[in-house]
Amino acid sequence: MTTDALLQLGLFLSVLLLLSWPLAILINKVMQGETPLPLRVLKPVERVIYRLAGVNSSQETGWKSYAFGLLLFNFVGAVALYALQRLQGGLPFNPQELGAVSPDSALNTAISFVANTNWQGYGGETTMSYLTQMLGLTVQNFVSAATGIAVVIALIRGFARHSASTVGNFWVDLTRVTLYILLPLSLIWSLLFVGQGVIQNLDGYKEVQTVQAVTFQQPKQDSQGLVVKDAKGAPVMEDIVSHTQTLAMGPVASQEAIKLLGTNGGGFFNANSAHPFENPTPFSNFLQMLAIFIIPAALCFVFGRMVGDARQGWAIIAAMTVIFVAMTCGLFYAEQVGTKGLSSLGVDQMVSTTQAGGNMEGKEARFGITATALFVAVTTSASCGAVNAMHDSLTPLGGLFPTALMQLGEVVFGGVGTGLYGMLVFAILAVFIAGLMVGRTPEYLGKKIEIFEMKMSALTILVTPILVLVGTAIALMVADGKVGILNPGAHGLSEVLYAFTSAANNNGSAFAGLSANTPFYNVMLGIAMWFGRFLIIVPVLAMAGSLAAKKRLSATGGTLPTHGPLFVVLLVGTVMLVGALNYVPALALGPVAEHLQMVAPVK
Repeated sequence: MTTDALLQLGLFLSVLLLLSWPLAILINKVMQGETPLPLRVLKPVERVIYRLAGVNSSQETGWKSYAFGLLLFNFVGAVALYALQRLQGGLPFNPQELGAVSPDSALNTAISFVANTNWQGYGGETTMSYLTQMLGLTVQNFVSAATGIAVVIALIRGFARHSASTVGNFWVDLTRVTLYILLPLSLIWSLLFVGQGVIQNLDGYKEVQTVQAVTFQQPKQDSQGLVVKDAKGAPVMEDIVSHTQTLAMGPVASQEAIKLLGTNGGGFFNANSAHPFENPTPFSNFLQMLAIFIIPAALCFVFGRMVGDARQGWAIIAAMTVIFVAMTCGLFYAEQVGTKGLSSLGVDQMVSTTQAGGNMEGKEARFGITATALFVAVTTSASCGAVNAMHDSLTPLGGLFPTALMQLGEVVFGGVGTGLYGMLVFAILAVFIAGLMVGRTPEYLGKKIEIFEMKMSALTILVTPILVLVGTAIALMVADGKVGILNPGAHGLSEVLYAFTSAANNNGSAFAGLSANTPFYNVMLGIAMWFGRFLIIVPVLAMAGSLAAKKRLSATGGTLPTHGPLFVVLLVGTVMLVGALNYVPALALGPVAEHLQMVAPVK
């Protein structure tokens, strides 16, 4: 691992902590019901929203009403987004006259964006109109992110309150997060992106003259416009030489900002953050990584403030950072070493070689290996899914690390809200394990951890592995699943495993060597995304309600301190152990087997 890689990692973490601390102060005030002075101009807007929605902002609810409102809101959002995609051909702001999205793709996309996954089986610039991008996808980028933050705030209230029957008001939390946190931050990041060259317009697509001719292939058509096929029924391709190129336009910077700040990840363009109109410079690349992590990091400090002990927040962020640094360093090493390949020296003479300078396949030259590997680690640590490189081109071990980061439950910083409430569930499990070791009833932040909390924790932790492993097994057994695998063997298994890992953990990135825009994968991944999101949120809210109703216990000499190095080690060990137990066999058959095949002696 190079000095440059360590310096970039150190700089990134330093700037992240420097910016997340003041943001935590802002979030804490907003969620406590205060409106910071610079944002009071938005107060009338907040009141109008409550009036139009018929919401009593002074009335809080229990966890069941909170969960019902959340589920209803997201279900209606999914239906509305599905309808918008199916009707976009007859709606305005569609200069390219794009038609309706197919039913299975529209269903997958609607679930994906509502679940904060933003898995994309389509090419954005060739499928979605400007109206669908703005009114459908961008809106869900805001409210799905706000939903995650609202859930973790409700859970923190459960720890902070005692003998209480309420955890907040979902509609108020959703409104305040969107209005006072996500909108201002998105405006700031949008302007920063525009300053770096990210486009922002409503123009039609541009036809430009290229410096040299561009050759591409398309299916050959007969005189009647029908595709010509060969004897096996495959389309016959023909070379087309063109001196022009079509450049897609659109409101990119505004969507890019919330895509990253909300850990959504859905790109305006098919190439996502590898596209020069989305991510044109090394500095914009650095800004994108900061945007992904800044709210998850700030929420750790918010946790410490709301429970009245800042050290608790530091312990959580320390555990996240330890895992992130270890995984990122492994990814740096794997990509900088590269892969062993074969180069021909004759008809039957082959020698084993290693990529000079590391693995640059699938990466943008303007970012290089280090900035790309760091982006890969950031986007798969958070449930973001934005990509600035082709993950399918990572080395076998390079692909293992981002897969494993997602399989830990997206708790290493994680998505906005989802990362912290996932890590707090592991913290509950950690103190339970510690209590078993010493024969004491486990406590966390003065709350006794009992059978109900453990049932909800177990359900939360087991949902995603079941969805990932069962979904992968089904895809590898049925014909509709196997037909989408473009690379046979261990790498093909890795592609399917990565897809279901990404979907169930609401990440959204892909290896992209899997042809997933089919009815089978659109439905299967849609199921994984929906239940991977809401079968975790409901138990978390149930725990919030249970914890809020408990009395707070005073610390004694036998109470496990949950703010020191010992607890950080225990928490890291719990996260890694659970992840290893769930996924080691699948990883051994995929990326590990592929790596062993790669380093095997050439015969």
